[in-house]
Amino acid sequence: MNQWLDERLHISRLNDKFLRKAFPVHHTFFIGEITLFSLIILILTGIILALSFEPSNAMVVNSFDPGSPDKPNLIPAAYHSALKINAMPFGDMFRRIHHWCANIMVAAAVLHMMRIYFTGAYKKPRELNWWIGMLLLIFSALTAVTGYALPYDNYAYNTLKVIYAITASVPWVGPWLAEFAFAGRFPGEGIIPRFYGYHIMLLPGILLALTAAHMLIMIKQKHTQPQYAKRVAYKKIVGVPLITQQTPIMIMLALLFAAIVILFSAYVPVHPVEHYGPPSSQPIEGIKPDWYLLWVFGLLAIIPNTLSFDILGGHFSAEFIGALVLPMLVIGLMFAVPMLDRAKDNMYYAENPTNFPHRLAAGIAFLTLLIVWSVAGYKGELVANGYLPSASANAILWGLSFLIPAITYALTLAYVAGIRRLRTADEREQQRALAYGHDD
Repeated sequence: MNQWLDERLHISRLNDKFLRKAFPVHHTFFIGEITLFSLIILILTGIILALSFEPSNAMVVNSFDPGSPDKPNLIPAAYHSALKINAMPFGDMFRRIHHWCANIMVAAAVLHMMRIYFTGAYKKPRELNWWIGMLLLIFSALTAVTGYALPYDNYAYNTLKVIYAITASVPWVGPWLAEFAFAGRFPGEGIIPRFYGYHIMLLPGILLALTAAHMLIMIKQKHTQPQYAKRVAYKKIVGVPLITQQTPIMIMLALLFAAIVILFSAYVPVHPVEHYGPPSSQPIEGIKPDWYLLWVFGLLAIIPNTLSFDILGGHFSAEFIGALVLPMLVIGLMFAVPMLDRAKDNMYYAENPTNFPHRLAAGIAFLTLLIVWSVAGYKGELVANGYLPSASANAILWGLSFLIPAITYALTLAYVAGIRRLRTADEREQQRALAYGHDD
């Protein structure tokens, strides 16, 4: 039977080329796998939730509180189906698992990109996978955002209103672009069907395609090897084979990960749609995005409203600059990392971050900057509680945006310099001990 299949499908070649691929055995290399596990759980739980979700914002009678025959209690069908999912056995549990896996997927992708950056694994010939990884991170965030809109409660309604306004702020084409993305003016009847299509078809399809391309390129180019592999077998692929050893490890990790997510979801609730109620004209105070987009919200909060101008009939508002221009510059800088690093190409081994102090310091300073901007997202609360003066809150937060990353950069360089001095002293001591031993 095996020979019959091999003659037709060349399974032996598949085994030799792919199934025997060596995977490095190092804990940092499993972060990317956690991202993949999260995507798989998201797809599975998303299918289950989609079976009970009604992608429509048409008004229906609220079966949980129908009102009176003369004045029925009408709510959007999408919001009503979210209430029904919560009332179903394990419905709320599936929502929680879906929600937390979305957060974990973005967090794992961020950590994975940090490992790639700090170890120099984005260098030639791996620039393509760095760019694909960036696209995966961006589309993961977009998929999560479209998912939060689907319950169409008052929180989602106000969030969509903000996103619509930001989209409409694009000079020249903003109103047309917003109507195209939202299937008409906000709030229109096509919003939920359009975002439902984004969330369950378009964006997951893009994520799966990017993931497949990422993994195929990785198999073709091989992993960067951990530093210990240089001592074990120089310029050789060191690791365990995929089908016989890596696969059982991945299965055990996947089961452990799923168990932790389920346990966490059992005790930590998610977005309470019942608390916010159906869409209304009543605004929600303190509305904020999730942690991975909070830095964009912080930028928008500290951009002066007076920063606006017109060019050739196009209006450049503070909203457009804070929510789109500056974030695009930040993302563009991250895309440009392989081209900005002119150090020697990295073909085999993950680099020691302390051997590249300026790259390490720049990365830590960049992360610090995003943290400062995320804190700026709470400007209203900081001012209300007296932690920042209202008149100069923007100036203070902009000053911290420059000052804290600069201090972090300098401290990182000083710390690495200290490590290098200690390392040099240890090497001298070893050489001296060897010399004394040789004299004896």
